[in-house]
Amino acid sequence: FPDGGFRAWSVVAGASLLLFCTFGYANSVGVFMEYYQNHQLKDENPSDIAWIGSIQIFILFGGSLFGGPLFDRYGAKVIWPPAAVYIFSVLMTSLCHELWQFMLVQGILGGIAMGLTMGPAMAAVGQYFYKKRGAAMGLAIAGSSIGGVVFPIALSKMLYSSSLGFGWTIRVLGFLMLGLMIPACLAIRARLPPRNGTFFLLEAFKLKLYVAIIVAAFFLLIGLFTPFFYIPTYAVQHGMSSQLAAYLSSILNGASFAGRVIPGILADRLGALNMLMVAGISSGILIFCWQSITTNAGIIVFSLLYGFFSGAIVSLMNFALANTTPNPQNIGTYMGMGMACISFAVLIGPPINGALVRDYDSYTPALDFSGAMVLLG
Repeated sequence: FPDGGFRAWSVVAGASLLLFCTFGYANSVGVFMEYYQNHQLKDENPSDIAWIGSIQIFILFGGSLFGGPLFDRYGAKVIWPPAAVYIFSVLMTSLCHELWQFMLVQGILGGIAMGLTMGPAMAAVGQYFYKKRGAAMGLAIAGSSIGGVVFPIALSKMLYSSSLGFGWTIRVLGFLMLGLMIPACLAIRARLPPRNGTFFLLEAFKLKLYVAIIVAAFFLLIGLFTPFFYIPTYAVQHGMSSQLAAYLSSILNGASFAGRVIPGILADRLGALNMLMVAGISSGILIFCWQSITTNAGIIVFSLLYGFFSGAIVSLMNFALANTTPNPQNIGTYMGMGMACISFAVLIGPPINGALVRDYDSYTPALDFSGAMVLLG
């Protein structure tokens, strides 16, 4: 493993830029939900609207099932087609008006494209690093945190403080992503020759550690994204302005930048599973505390703390899965299969929470459920 050098760090930079445009955009789901509930989809049930983001993030993780093995077998060229499809999905979102249209274009098509780019990008980073793998993967995923800061602020400014309207707001962001994703895809390169053999490596599920990481991450992710989906709406209901509430997603993601980098560096010394346990327990406790926080200042402080600890979980999860294989040519496949299993948690978590909020007309049952699931993981 080079564990450094221009080529290795350029791959990290390319992966970070790619995740800035994809996962970072997906992290703006709270802003989209708040806007849809008051505009295009104001007559729809909030739990139904939540399926848009839930399906998108589910397929984002699940798409690694194919993206990872494709990278292991064919190299970095597999990133280009889904990157083009992703830009197409963003531009088509600007034309949507109905729930099924948002579900199809933003949720399904966008999710597929993101998953087929994220898997190869993270696998490429893993091929260049071993001793510094936690730090490198943390820096790569941190690109999504920066995107999660920039996109909510941009959406808030253009949707609420300009005459652009929804359509041109999304198109402007789409063209911005196009200009960024081209150099990102050029920077990502495979270090090792393609592997041969079966497409999937099912023998991975014979490893107890591999299965244990998947089970733990599954429960963590059932409740992990609840604040990302609902904190803007929660804040508005407790007296915060819509524009200020839109910044909460940026605060969450800004704090997660540090959460993805610092614990990743520490994990190289203290162990990925040890740091993952600390991040999971802290996130679960914070979710239980959230329901008692109603002031603007309190909600902002919660967003900072939760962003840090929840951000660590996403990066450490990938790091832990990558470390279970002794052969770096299998990293993409091991990560892809693991993330595909974990992705079902993201599919069911937000709609369950949305149904709890709707049926009880309160956030308390949803937060109790989310906090319990995270602590269980």
